[in-house]
Amino acid sequence: MDRRMFLALLATPAVIGAASALTGCSSDGANTSSTTGTPSSDNSPPDTSSASGVARSDKPRSAASPSDAASATTSVNDFGVDLYRALTTGVGNATVDQSAPKKNLVVSPASIAIALAMTRAGAKGTTATEMDTVLRVDRPDALAHSMNALSSALDSRTRQVTMPESKPVDVTLAIANSLWGQQGLAFETAFLDLLATEYGAGLQLVDYKADPEGARKLINAWVDDKTKQRIPNLLAQGTITPDARLTLVNAIYMKAPWLNPFPPDATSASNFTTIGGGVVLTPFMHLTEELNYSKGDGWQAVELPYVGNDLSMVVVLPDDGIALGDGVAAVPSVAGLATQRKVIVSMPTFDIETLTDLATLLAAMGMPTAFSENADFSAMTTQEQLVIGAVIHQANITVDEKGTEAAAATAVVMRATAAPVEQEPVTLSFDRPFVFAIRDNPTGAVLFLGHIGDPTETRS
Repeated sequence: MDRRMFLALLATPAVIGAASALTGCSSDGANTSSTTGTPSSDNSPPDTSSASGVARSDKPRSAASPSDAASATTSVNDFGVDLYRALTTGVGNATVDQSAPKKNLVVSPASIAIALAMTRAGAKGTTATEMDTVLRVDRPDALAHSMNALSSALDSRTRQVTMPESKPVDVTLAIANSLWGQQGLAFETAFLDLLATEYGAGLQLVDYKADPEGARKLINAWVDDKTKQRIPNLLAQGTITPDARLTLVNAIYMKAPWLNPFPPDATSASNFTTIGGGVVLTPFMHLTEELNYSKGDGWQAVELPYVGNDLSMVVVLPDDGIALGDGVAAVPSVAGLATQRKVIVSMPTFDIETLTDLATLLAAMGMPTAFSENADFSAMTTQEQLVIGAVIHQANITVDEKGTEAAAATAVVMRATAAPVEQEPVTLSFDRPFVFAIRDNPTGAVLFLGHIGDPTETRS
């Protein structure tokens, strides 16, 4: 049987957006559903003239309780730590290119895990078992519903917050899924049902065989639109080839101002010791505030909340001589260890981006079968054999005195607890490589994860 390519493509920008489900024609109730559907007018990407419609189940999305998200949160966080270590130190036969070390890194464990979970929904046998191991799945039968619960919970973070003595402030966090399948290829009805009920998505139909470049442009246009032009070219020319059959895209968007903004007039240039041992001069923000502070074995951390307190950035400073990976491993436990302290924070502004193909690393992490000719994705379709050909992941994040984007806000922290015993303030200067994570506080899920090794190297 000819080898056919299956692409799981993941987009994870840190900007404002809105999540919505694709809609269109329903399945026919048979064992498979043909993808020769009628055009859909809902949530279509810009300029879909070469797309031939949408194939999807007519089943509604399942309601999910926030408590159902616990399993997915654990999976996302544990997978994120594993992936970070693989990206920074290599694993198995996949080694990091030491001639071009990643001075700065940002990925979205949540986005990657959601997209791979959608992919795993179509896997069987060894392929499925290996994917469960890499994704740190403890209950495979509950994976899709738990991911649904997590996505639904994250979508609910989008709201307008009324600040004292200030106009309302918008906080946005949203999840978007889209799938792009080969027209005329029969996909299994059960697979389409699962996409609809747990991921709220149908299949946009394209013709990879006759026009792979047209399909690539359609996908890139969708990503560009959903990311407000932060990621205009997720898929480089040549990524989509005539043997592609299915592309899964997930995006997470976040826009929020700090609850306690850094005073702009306090920003000043200071030295930062880079990951390579050099010294660069870069703008440092400064803030003195009552914050959640943690100290563990070999690291210190501070939690910087965003307006509304649903989201926060955890910034971890490893002690001298402690690896960044040890700081990343501390991220999930920081919230439980934190105590309110007055903290004097000095931290550089940064604007970074990461674009990478994760296929080799994921195979080395324990799921090689999915990328081989022994892959079993027959739960998607039995008409052709599918394998994963690429896992493209791109993420970017911009951090300044106001948050992730300029916003008007009054820095007021509302508390209803008794005043703490006065303690000496903690001084925490992030003047050497440090780890950061954006965390959803109600679920504990890590949305973005990375490190800063040289804040002077930016994405622009």
